[in-house]
Amino acid sequence: MLTSIARALEQRDQSLGHGARVAALAEPVARELGWDRERIRSLRWAAPLHDVGKVKVRPQLLGKAGPLTLEEMAEIRSHPKAGAELVVEMRRFHDALPYVLFHHERWDGGGYPAGLSGRRIPIEARILAIADAFDAMISPRPYRHALTHEHALAEVEDGAGTQFDPVAAELFVAAWAEGWDTWQRSAVAS
Repeated sequence: MLTSIARALEQRDQSLGHGARVAALAEPVARELGWDRERIRSLRWAAPLHDVGKVKVRPQLLGKAGPLTLEEMAEIRSHPKAGAELVVEMRRFHDALPYVLFHHERWDGGGYPAGLSGRRIPIEARILAIADAFDAMISPRPYRHALTHEHALAEVEDGAGTQFDPVAAELFVAAWAEGWDTWQRSAVAS
């Protein structure tokens, strides 16, 4: 049911395939960190649920072309907690909680919803934050054009140690340099 909701949200906010791409982008970093087969399997099904809380955000905000008001921004920022409330109700989805609740936390503590910093942020969320941000940057949005892969990679590098876990960011950029672009396209297609 939650997977169906996540897919419907992607249609509603015009981000079709975002969840699958985020999972595919996060997986090589998880592998480099030595995650076992079971943990990677959890990543594959849990990562696409990370934005499920957007079901409680007004659709017009998800596609708004102009700047958001403070109230609108607060509503958008409520989606991790709203998603966690949905996930916690279903026991079989509990492994998705760190992805859903903490994917907008920042290494420097400036994220939301809890303002966690550094290693206090679950590793699942630290990896997902990079993959989520990267996919958002390279995808067109109503309020801006898509960035090139090179520009988005430079943003990840610039955000290492502030927005992103520096080790995970380094692994992400290294994986991309090793031909991840080709791997990622084939992983998303399968």
